[in-house]
Amino acid sequence: MRRTALALPLLLAACGTLPQPFYGNPGPAGAKLAIPPAPVLMVPAPKTALLDGKSATAYAGDLSTALVNYDVPAVSGAGGKQSWRLGISANQAGDIVTPRYVITGPDGKEYGHQDGAPVPAQGWTSGDAQTLNNAASTDAAPLSKLLAAINAQIQQSNPESLENRPPRIFVGTVSGAPGDGNSTLPLNLKRNLPGADDVLAKDAKNADFTVTCTVKTKPDTGGQLQVELDWVVRDGNGRIAGQVTQIHDLAPADITPYWGDVAAAAAQEAAGGIQQVVSNAVLKKGQKPTS
Repeated sequence: MRRTALALPLLLAACGTLPQPFYGNPGPAGAKLAIPPAPVLMVPAPKTALLDGKSATAYAGDLSTALVNYDVPAVSGAGGKQSWRLGISANQAGDIVTPRYVITGPDGKEYGHQDGAPVPAQGWTSGDAQTLNNAASTDAAPLSKLLAAINAQIQQSNPESLENRPPRIFVGTVSGAPGDGNSTLPLNLKRNLPGADDVLAKDAKNADFTVTCTVKTKPDTGGQLQVELDWVVRDGNGRIAGQVTQIHDLAPADITPYWGDVAAAAAQEAAGGIQQVVSNAVLKKGQKPTS
């Protein structure tokens, strides 16, 4: 087996975090949560919000779009029996309308509620597009916090949540590598990745995170090859949690036909970066939102 020296620079790409379905402060109802929040929150067109049918549909769309901007996967529509819903109503006092929001679970129980910011009655009841859009944008931030705490509550009480067990990582495919790199790189990563804080998953279906890698090579000076390994970490919903990139100049003979110890060194270094990406993602997931 060749003993090729390898010093691959490691770049941890800040590719975002794990967006959570629900953010916020649940109040007393949050402690009663027994059904994990679904990955999508339905926002039905309100029937008791002092809006006509067209304006009600428009506001549900505005609010779901605004929530998506806060990493809450929300969709306007009625949903099904197993859907979590954000109900909307409104009360008028003089020339002011106050929206009211209620979070309802698939069991029909209320898990949180919140009043929105006051809105000029004339603009609201007439269905003025700018007024409705402004209201949705304003209320989305506190609603995202309300939804987050509901999610945090269930995660803390769920023994299968990542707050209560090590994350399961599935090592997926490596593609684009010359020689035997597509097989030896993942094999070596499987040897280096498990630790006190991480365990390997046998398949992607049972994994919290999946790691794949794309290898790119191009000619460089002195007959060398510039080799780039991009390890991408995705969460269980397929969203990118982070990326580890390694770049180095190698002689073609170092990786063809066999990667040998080059694969071992690359996988060992990548494992540390991947573990950090997963750790950051889990930490972010468990953090309670700030006001």
